Amino acid sequence: MINVKDKVVLITGAGGGIGREHALEFGRRGAKVVVNDLGSNVRGDGTSDLAADVAAEIVAHGGSAVSNNFSVADPDQAKAMVQQAIDEFGRIDIVINNAGILRNRTFKNTTTDDFKLVVEVHLLGSAYVTHAAWPFMYEQNYGRIILTSSVSGIFGQFGQSAYGAAKMGMLGLMNVLALEGRSHGIKINCLSPGADTRMTALDKELGIDPDKPRPQSHPKLVTPIALFLASDDAPNGMVIHGLSGRYLRSETFANKGIALDPDALAEDLISNIEQVLDMSSAKALAEPGNIALLGK
Repeated sequence: MINVKDKVVLITGAGGGIGREHALEFGRRGAKVVVNDLGSNVRGDGTSDLAADVAAEIVAHGGSAVSNNFSVADPDQAKAMVQQAIDEFGRIDIVINNAGILRNRTFKNTTTDDFKLVVEVHLLGSAYVTHAAWPFMYEQNYGRIILTSSVSGIFGQFGQSAYGAAKMGMLGLMNVLALEGRSHGIKINCLSPGADTRMTALDKELGIDPDKPRPQSHPKLVTPIALFLASDDAPNGMVIHGLSGRYLRSETFANKGIALDPDALAEDLISNIEQVLDMSSAKALAEPGNIALLGK
């Protein structure tokens, strides 16, 4: 059994969809939950008190939860939500960075303002919240941080340049913090989800109703990954996917490549380019920071 009883968990974007399922399940298992949600629509517009509704549902079922409507894209508000966890529950053990918005357009048609906003909410928002929680976790020699990535960034998705850039940025952030936090018991991983939510419903061809998710694509099927990555036995620096009931891991690979003399020309590279590009014998870089394996 994964035991998160009495752990203090902050979940951003937990007013609906995947974040809501995370919050409810952690609450059922006895965690003390800080439910964050700006209450906006999927584009980041408007407000409502979705977070309070989720917190009330957790409390109604015997759990412990508080809510806030702070914006992850504002560093001061990110600090405030972490401080709320400290003030209410005395510590912070787990941060699940789940908040996000979408403004899908092809790169040709997107605006720089939209691009900036998407990156601010996803990547910078995750960094701001994590940065606010980091000193507390460092001092207590314990922490679990989950960054929400996406196949849109890891593998690419048409019309999602800003979203994809932000989601791939999560891997870079994870790789560095996995190194910096491990001496103080902090583990950080990426969760790459797939489910029927307001975001996936934007693709009209899929015919998704976020209020009636398909059983095999229910947001609750992503939460087992979050529980595992928040547990005492969590790995460090991994990307794990939860896609409509399928669970898998992806990893960075590198091949042996070639070595050229200092006086080599571009033509020397080109004459060996097939060996540079050949991934048939590529090996995984076993853990973050293991760059010594490059070319081995």
